[in-house]
Amino acid sequence: MTDTSSRPDLDELLDAMGAAGARISEIDASEAGAGNISVLVGWDVDLSEHFPGEVALELPVPAPALAGHTLLVTGSGRRLRQIAADPLANVGAVRVGPDGASATLHHHPRRLFERLTSEFNSHLGVHQDHVARRGVDFQAVVHAQPPHLTYLSHLAGYRDTRTFNRRVLRWEPETVVSLAAGIGVLPFLVPGSAEMMAANVAGLRDHEIVLWSKHGVMSRSDVSVTRAVDRVEYAETGARYEYMDLVAGGRGEGLSEGELRRVAEEFGVETSWI
Repeated sequence: MTDTSSRPDLDELLDAMGAAGARISEIDASEAGAGNISVLVGWDVDLSEHFPGEVALELPVPAPALAGHTLLVTGSGRRLRQIAADPLANVGAVRVGPDGASATLHHHPRRLFERLTSEFNSHLGVHQDHVARRGVDFQAVVHAQPPHLTYLSHLAGYRDTRTFNRRVLRWEPETVVSLAAGIGVLPFLVPGSAEMMAANVAGLRDHEIVLWSKHGVMSRSDVSVTRAVDRVEYAETGARYEYMDLVAGGRGEGLSEGELRRVAEEFGVETSWI
């Protein structure tokens, strides 16, 4: 475990999850109970005061690299917009056991969910992958359902990663810098399935945000929960511009390939989609 002196405490992490949930709701990317958030905490954190209840939990997939780690995870059916008002009722803390297969769900008596999010396996898979490969001790993962991104994924011509990025990320110079690795586009897969989890884990190795065709997006960040939400917001803004252009008859120019390359060179970012 790492030195905790510069690390956020549990209250700060829960506050960040609340702010992230509120912003996702503000951009209409989490209708009702849609969307979910998880935060990997790779240092010692005392759960006893915030989450005094304990329930044995079998992990949906083995996660040996996460042994001893804690995951803060939203509950199934909970509204992201309500996390800020009462995080202890909407979030559970999963402490992974030494075997990486079992865990303990720590919860508050006010909890309003029976189970963790139905897409916990996708969250868990991403955390396991990045800890095992890169040794991160913090990671935030956010799943949301932004309407313009999701709509475009219903158009067959947009379900190719390079085509999607070239169309959606051409509207603002900021997206070249903020989404330098682009958006990985996954085919439609049943939510919560093993196939969805495997494709999502693979996609988030090369990208920091992936589009689940006909469903939504998942983004990750080693920096903060709000940084993961920023990626969703940048991508959704580009998709909104693209949708507006489709409605207008495709008359917008967008940034040319040369202009996109000039922005990338000026800010020193490497891209694979230009």
